[in-house]
Amino acid sequence: MNKKYLMAAALVFAGLVAGYGVARLSGGDGASSVSDGGERKVLYWKAPMDPNFRRDKPGKSSTGMDLVPVYEGGAGSAGEPALRISPAVINNLGVRSAPVTRGSLSREIDTVGFIAPDDDLTVHIHTRVDGWVERLLVKTEGQRVKKGDLLFQMYSPMLVNAQTEYLQALRISQAGLAAASRERLKALGMTGGQIDGLKRNGKVDKLVDIRAPQDGIILQLNIGEGMFIKPGTTVAVLADLSSIWVLVEVYEGQANWVAEGQRAAMRLSFLPGRRWEGVVDYVYPTVDPVSRTVRVRLKFLNPGELLKPNMYAEIELFGAPTEPVLSIPREALIRTGKSERVVLALGEGRFRPANVTAGMESGGRVEIISGLREGELVVISGQFLLDSEASLNPSFLRMEEAVAEDQGAGQPVEDQSSMEEMDMPAEAPVSAEEPGDEEPAMDMDMDMPARDSTGRDDK
Repeated sequence: MNKKYLMAAALVFAGLVAGYGVARLSGGDGASSVSDGGERKVLYWKAPMDPNFRRDKPGKSSTGMDLVPVYEGGAGSAGEPALRISPAVINNLGVRSAPVTRGSLSREIDTVGFIAPDDDLTVHIHTRVDGWVERLLVKTEGQRVKKGDLLFQMYSPMLVNAQTEYLQALRISQAGLAAASRERLKALGMTGGQIDGLKRNGKVDKLVDIRAPQDGIILQLNIGEGMFIKPGTTVAVLADLSSIWVLVEVYEGQANWVAEGQRAAMRLSFLPGRRWEGVVDYVYPTVDPVSRTVRVRLKFLNPGELLKPNMYAEIELFGAPTEPVLSIPREALIRTGKSERVVLALGEGRFRPANVTAGMESGGRVEIISGLREGELVVISGQFLLDSEASLNPSFLRMEEAVAEDQGAGQPVEDQSSMEEMDMPAEAPVSAEEPGDEEPAMDMDMDMPARDSTGRDDK
């Protein structure tokens, strides 16, 4: 009788062992897994430390670690962390996300500058002989003159002697001497018309007229009646303001965005709604050692001469757009000093941080060189709170350290900066315990007051 009971017990035990073995074999073939009474399909198998290393069946990663499964509709694998929060908390925090897009970034630079006269339309008036200002017709700076207007008359003994020699050469019919005397008068500053008048009249002009060489405004006037002047004296500065320059400075990192011929726009604070269009005329080749900026010269037409020298202007420079690149809104990027990262929105209340390498900024967007893929969602509101919560969990910290070590070993950054979430129970609280074979999920259940339709908290 006892033998029959022993035989029956042995058969039952053997059946249990065989059933357990069949279940283990059927659960490890990569086809499906049973959890909570239902089947879940395995999408693929991936390395715990390299989510881009994927296989269709279980095996070993390049680092010798066992591949982990990723299930259809699941939170992910059993080797990577994810942060899960409830829809109510998402709503109360005002969490918003935006997609990673690919496109050209406009290289726009906002800066300020000061209006200056166009040096190409500015002349400095000097005399070529010593003398005295006998009569001054231009009395003040800012006075408008036209080409040929008389500015002042001067007496110069050297010019009087040169005129006398010229007239004597004409009287004695010495053509060679007369030609030489004529050239001397030109060299001393007399015009061809003045010399011809001297020849017609046959009389020395003691007072020589100095006339305006172009239309413009007297910017500087450095003489007065009776003053003795020399060739080195700047008598006056005359500028045509129909075209002006604007001198601006751009940061050295933006200097290569600017090139001659590019479009520029200018606004003045005291003339709202008015906008001037100009071009980049010249980019200076050196960097200021103090401000670390590069000077840029712009050119604008000035109809009506509303633009005055030394006015303060707001400037927009429009550089050539970049080639299509990945970019995200500027507010999505979290800079910590040592690293740059974003918080990815994985859907169904799941979030995780991802290290990225950022490039240029323009127009409220930041170029992403590596770390993200087109179409992924990044959090643009509430991301600092989510990133802070994720940083408190040791599994996130260990994952970031492992990624940094792999990057130091020479692997590409973009292959290491994307991590998928862990498949962990949604009800478990955030924990800082060391994970075992079954690590709890990270739930951020915050008791926050609900808001009514007016946006006030119900108390």
